Amino acid sequence: MASAYKYLFGPVASRRLGRSLGIDVTPFKTCSFDCVFCQCGCTTRLVAEREEFVLFEDVCEEFERWLAEDGKADCITFAGSGEPTLYSRLGELIDFIKARTAIPLIVLSNGTLLHRITVRDELLKADVVKVSLSAWDNASFKKINRPVPGLSFDQVLAGERDFRNVFPGKLWLEVFLMEGINADEDQVRKIAEASCGIRPDKIHLNTAVRPPADASARPVAKEKLEAFCGFFTPCAEVIASFVADAATERNVDVEKLVDLVRRHPATAAELAQSFGAELLAISPLLSDPRLQTEVRGAETYYKCR
Repeated sequence: MASAYKYLFGPVASRRLGRSLGIDVTPFKTCSFDCVFCQCGCTTRLVAEREEFVLFEDVCEEFERWLAEDGKADCITFAGSGEPTLYSRLGELIDFIKARTAIPLIVLSNGTLLHRITVRDELLKADVVKVSLSAWDNASFKKINRPVPGLSFDQVLAGERDFRNVFPGKLWLEVFLMEGINADEDQVRKIAEASCGIRPDKIHLNTAVRPPADASARPVAKEKLEAFCGFFTPCAEVIASFVADAATERNVDVEKLVDLVRRHPATAAELAQSFGAELLAISPLLSDPRLQTEVRGAETYYKCR
């Protein structure tokens, strides 16, 4: 991206989506969940009420500027610092973007507001909506997702099922598994059973590869995840690491790099992929005092202090 942006970030090299332009319309870390596995850390504002957190006109101006300056991405994704459906003008923003580009539009949501008809209606024009399901009853839901008070597992599950009944686009489901929490065979089978009513087009199995909010969220081995795929209908797939195209540029703006890491902790190699740069071009920027490292498994992740 040629200029600094407040609400747009990337494009990010995504395991699922290719080069994804992110749009972030919720303040860090505003969410209806406080998931133990969240890569952005603990939720600081746990809410279920919608607000116009950022000015609609400002986001629109940035998007039009991006179209003029760059405009190249495999998809446009609502994601980032919190739950995007908490933004009260999300439907209007989707309409604005769809009227100006044919790039596929994706909403990465935790599904917590889909029990509301107004929210379901706003998402109907998206090309893909990803929702989540990592529990099987209210007790596991509270332990894993630590939801805003008053929100139940049955309410979220019913909302996701109702959305499937009206959504003409592709519905994806992400199941996040962690050792010692929800990765025993009987637990995974219960999650798979609950997912049947949602009838997603794709199911992704994920695990705590990146540093999580709570250290108790330990990753599940790839081989074990693969063994669980057949429990789901349709058969699930383990999210694989994105392989970037060959490097295309060498100059990377440190402000853009820091802004991306604030929303999306990443390894040096992943940052190089996201910016289409060689690793040597990224390495000097990683000493910026705003960044810190955390080792997870065999990988070193960069995130903001």
